Amino acid sequence: MKGNKMNLSFGLETIYEDAEFQINDKDKVGIIGVNGAGKTTLFRIILGEIKLDSGTLSTGNARIGYLPQEIILENSEQTVLEYIEEGRPIKKLENKLNDIYIKLETATEAEQKQLFREMTKAQEKLEYFDYYQAEDILLNLIESMEIEADLLNMKLKDLSGGQKSKMAFARLLYSKPEILLLDEPTNHLDVSTKAFVTNYLKEYKGMVLIISHDVEFLNSIINKVLFINKATHKILVYNGNYNTYLKNYAEEQRLKEKLITQQEKEIKELTAFITKAKQASATNHALKKMGQDREIKLEKKKQELLKRDRVYKRVKMNITPKRQGALMPLEVKNISFNYENKPTLYKNLSFCISGGERFLVVGENGVGKSTLLKLLMGFLKAQTGTIRFNSKTDIAYYAQELEQIDLNKTILDNVNNYEYTPWQIRGMLANFLFYEEDVFKKAKVLSPGEKARIALLKILMQKANLLLLDEPTNHLDPETQKIIGGNFHEYTGTIIVVSHNPAFVEQIGISRMLILPSGRIENYSPELLEYYYKLNTEKI
Repeated sequence: MKGNKMNLSFGLETIYEDAEFQINDKDKVGIIGVNGAGKTTLFRIILGEIKLDSGTLSTGNARIGYLPQEIILENSEQTVLEYIEEGRPIKKLENKLNDIYIKLETATEAEQKQLFREMTKAQEKLEYFDYYQAEDILLNLIESMEIEADLLNMKLKDLSGGQKSKMAFARLLYSKPEILLLDEPTNHLDVSTKAFVTNYLKEYKGMVLIISHDVEFLNSIINKVLFINKATHKILVYNGNYNTYLKNYAEEQRLKEKLITQQEKEIKELTAFITKAKQASATNHALKKMGQDREIKLEKKKQELLKRDRVYKRVKMNITPKRQGALMPLEVKNISFNYENKPTLYKNLSFCISGGERFLVVGENGVGKSTLLKLLMGFLKAQTGTIRFNSKTDIAYYAQELEQIDLNKTILDNVNNYEYTPWQIRGMLANFLFYEEDVFKKAKVLSPGEKARIALLKILMQKANLLLLDEPTNHLDPETQKIIGGNFHEYTGTIIVVSHNPAFVEQIGISRMLILPSGRIENYSPELLEYYYKLNTEKI
């Protein structure tokens, strides 16, 4: 893959300016850059969804597979098995060959030549898709990704967020692309699936390009980093994994700063000399002439002066409850729940939450972790049992799929709250990196990371003393994850959280764990958490 003199702008915003790069057919590449640098845009150019203003990006005739950050499964009535099988269009190719055989019986000689060409293409594609081994390949993939038989017969519309992500990944891997484009691929994945995907990608025979905030995941897979510099609009490729890139980039910046300091010193000295020459007597022709020569040199030095990379602002977050919560803000007693015509998710589930507690809900995808939070919020109703909140409890909810964001409203309208003045709201938006005209953008045009920041801001603004958090670190870069983790650690209220992010879980200080579907409650320990994440089973 090669980019040559790539130029792209959106209105007055420059994305790439004469950007160039080259990566090889079997490279595993991490795509790095701050928000808005052009990472997902690069994928959209590769996919042909966006055209460059000038320049080229060449992928040859390689077959490309894409896993977007936000999974949208269009045919919701389709079963999981049908969906994954369609990753390789074997049935369509078989039907095409059958149509060709029928047409050949009555075709003219000229028509036969065309039909034979079409037949050859179809047969070549069947060979590419390992026609005779495809079923075994699919079964091995299903087994390796631990996709249960019951799940294969489920309709897409009945899947949880984590299950959708897992099925989309399975279909992508089965589709056998020569270039894989993965945008935040570990979001929603349980640990065992993540481990399988990591090993699969390390051994993958094609090119893999990954946008990810999961540093551990990147370090396990990539051999190169493609850095998109938002300040210069250039693209640089570094050999090695993410940690190696950080060291190399830091050394580059050290040497660059040293050079800039020297350039600035020379410019300052030249400027001082020119000023002195201009103030000299009109009869001092030698000094005047030297001053004129230095002016030419100064202009050249100014043109050669390197630019420092811009230091981008960080999210500022401070969650303070508006009132003190109760000693027991929540009691759940003997609840049972199942979706219509589906197996029971939990039966007679009971637990109590203490004020100030950090309570983690764990279990593999599809056991009802997100469903439990929706029951607590009242979005769903349990068939039996009771959910009681103390009258002093104020609740704020962060949804895994960011449903609390109204996509048709602007950023400003999404967070408008009568308890705050317009000046206060604009200040808080700035703390979450939304400035000036940005606040009038519709939410539907934002990246998932930007939507996540809006959702976090809405929680901050509610000043609740009980937070229900469903995968709050998805879509966020490592630095922002640390910032919000630190804020949640200092938060004086109560937290119930679903998370596949062990570092975040450790940071906020979990006290107990609810293990689904069994309903068993254990005191928190890192070893126990890792045990459940790795085994993805509650049968203990």
